[in-house]
Amino acid sequence: MDYRGALVDLDGTVYRGGELVPGALDGLDTLRERGLDVLFVTNNPTRSPAAYADRLAALGLDVAPDRILSAGAVTATYLAENHAEDRVFVIGSDGLRAQFRERDLHMTEDPERADVVVTSHDFGFDYDDLTAGLWALREAETFVGTDPDLTYPDADGRDFPGSGAITRAVGGVARREPDHVFGKPSLETLDLALARIDHAPSECFVVGDRPDTDVAFGERAGMTTALVLSGSTRESDLGALSPRPDYVLDDLSDVEQVLDGTV
Repeated sequence: MDYRGALVDLDGTVYRGGELVPGALDGLDTLRERGLDVLFVTNNPTRSPAAYADRLAALGLDVAPDRILSAGAVTATYLAENHAEDRVFVIGSDGLRAQFRERDLHMTEDPERADVVVTSHDFGFDYDDLTAGLWALREAETFVGTDPDLTYPDADGRDFPGSGAITRAVGGVARREPDHVFGKPSLETLDLALARIDHAPSECFVVGDRPDTDVAFGERAGMTTALVLSGSTRESDLGALSPRPDYVLDDLSDVEQVLDGTV
């Protein structure tokens, strides 16, 4: 297969915590040497593309911000296009709020004045936030989650609660499901990624560490899918994967086998 584009996950695929995944640099070098158009697509909503570019630079990777698409950026785009004049109540990180301010969104600190509620990853999430989310969802017309990830992998290999866990907690106490959940594998993220990569899906492949987001994202688009075992998915999980990837790799350095069709 003559691939032209690659959509590459970050957490668990390129790095875990603040450390590069072994083999990640080799794999990315291979993609660039083969002339593939690489777009990094992450469900982590806590940083802007520019902030992700800075983080990757600190790890030795030169990536332009326009080659990074994050769940936070997708959420901000949706709100700017559909709720530009509405009051947005945010349970999420300072980095997410900064992305909303860049799009001139109207945020409110009063949960009972919310038109839209956004839930996302926040290390400081507590009982007061859960209560505020309950009150906000009694008033708001729209409930949005930045991404579905229940967990994410850290440098030591353990998983920690992600945005999806907070969205479930707030939605559960309010007995309400989100109207939209962005990030992979949402159609909104797919549309923005395809516009950015500018190649036919059949000419692209997705590589990431989660079947329910990364593999589902690629499958939804009709792309080849590769799952790495360097993040949230372990070898012991392979028997129960759904959806199933086209390829399973130990880490990103094995991507050459996919390109050569030798897996």
